[in-house]
Amino acid sequence: MGDHERESRELRVYTYLDYYHIDYKRIDHPRANTMEDCVAISEALGAPICKNLLLCNRQQTLFYLLMMPGDKPFKTKELSKQINSARLSFASAERMLEFLDIEPGSLSVMGLINDINHRVQLLIDEDLLKLEEIGCHPCVNTSSIKIKTSDLLNVFLPSVEHEPITVVLKGY
Repeated sequence: MGDHERESRELRVYTYLDYYHIDYKRIDHPRANTMEDCVAISEALGAPICKNLLLCNRQQTLFYLLMMPGDKPFKTKELSKQINSARLSFASAERMLEFLDIEPGSLSVMGLINDINHRVQLLIDEDLLKLEEIGCHPCVNTSSIKIKTSDLLNVFLPSVEHEPITVVLKGY
């Protein structure tokens, strides 16, 4: 796939990473809509693709992007206690597009480059912080990239002015 065939939201990610000198490896693949689709992609990429969920409180006034290992089950109750936000639910596709310029199935931490009004709080499961590299979509689910976790934490997140909150999810 040539760059002329890529969506502008994907190209924006590569331009951003290049600008901040964040090394990444990209692979192109068929559309990956589920974590099951990402298993082979993780193997080819050499880094696990993160599960990403956009959550909100009942009033839809607080929004959270949760990054967690793809094979870990998500339990709302477990997270709600840690962030003091009862009744978490999944945010709408409209909010995902409005805040992060991402469509369902492509949700990624890379979308934070589009969250210029800081409407979304990033939550990262502690197990991801133990990894040397992580994989994610570049705002589309027909490509995946891997970057060093240290670059994510020390270069990317400060550049988009998002301070992550570390959460501990057991998945049971």
